[in-house]
Amino acid sequence: MKALISVDMEGISGIVHSSETNPERYDYQRGRELMTAEANAVIAGVLDAEPTADVLVADAHGTFRNLLPEQLDRRARLVRGKPRALNMLAGLDEETDAALFVGYHVRAGEGPGVLAHTMNGEILDVRVTGRGPDEDVRITAHTPGKDVQVTAPKPGEDPCTTARSLGEIGLNAAMAGHLGVPVVLLSGDDAACAEAADLIPQAVTVPVKEALGMAAAVTLHPEEARDRLRRAAADAVSRRAEIPPLALTGPLDVEVDLASPHTIDLATLVPGVSRTAGARTVAFTAPDYGTAYRLILLLAQLATIRPA
Repeated sequence: MKALISVDMEGISGIVHSSETNPERYDYQRGRELMTAEANAVIAGVLDAEPTADVLVADAHGTFRNLLPEQLDRRARLVRGKPRALNMLAGLDEETDAALFVGYHVRAGEGPGVLAHTMNGEILDVRVTGRGPDEDVRITAHTPGKDVQVTAPKPGEDPCTTARSLGEIGLNAAMAGHLGVPVVLLSGDDAACAEAADLIPQAVTVPVKEALGMAAAVTLHPEEARDRLRRAAADAVSRRAEIPPLALTGPLDVEVDLASPHTIDLATLVPGVSRTAGARTVAFTAPDYGTAYRLILLLAQLATIRPA
């Protein structure tokens, strides 16, 4: 059995502020230790259920160099650093039996949620239109301040292709689903867990804090959170056959709203990406979700480039 544990930082118990997640801020070291300890709890839970499992841990926050290698459970292997294929899901492949998302956060524009965002502050919105058997369906990623129109699935239509609002949770879960891998567990604040439950009702969710705002929460004691995570991970892995992958079928029409005009100019240099009538929007068509996911990641990276 092979498991991938993707570990972000904003949804870790005890963390509520960017000073705990930013390498240049004073509280970052403590944040790294909390993050590593929660990763260890989930590793232990997976191995409680499957003692011979091959466990990969993908550091999935910021630089992807946050987890402390020397403190990580030696029974797991660590995927560290960037750039890399599949970004937050590096190490995932068709041979993976289960994905577990630890320390995740709610999408941008939703909440209250601790440190809510999607990828970075430069991507304002992602809209993906997939074609179901009976009609086009729209899948919308983090549209701040807008209502999402949801089309109910028709008989014979895959319910995973109906309209949804997706942040990092949904975008990554769909990429796992593209490879046939179910996301069996997610931890974070209550808003992140609610987002995951809406997308993957069968998955196990572990709320380790109740969000009061962007930088405030009522949080479990870290040791209590770890105990719950270990038990939940064992349960989730044991029930992996009952949890379907989140699959979005192509072809897919994608629109991305970007904050910076400079990023839009760069984006149009990518073959197949064009500027639309909207001042902030670029668009492309992808044959499948894997291609769409990689192009969205590329646009997010382009957004970090500043004018010379």
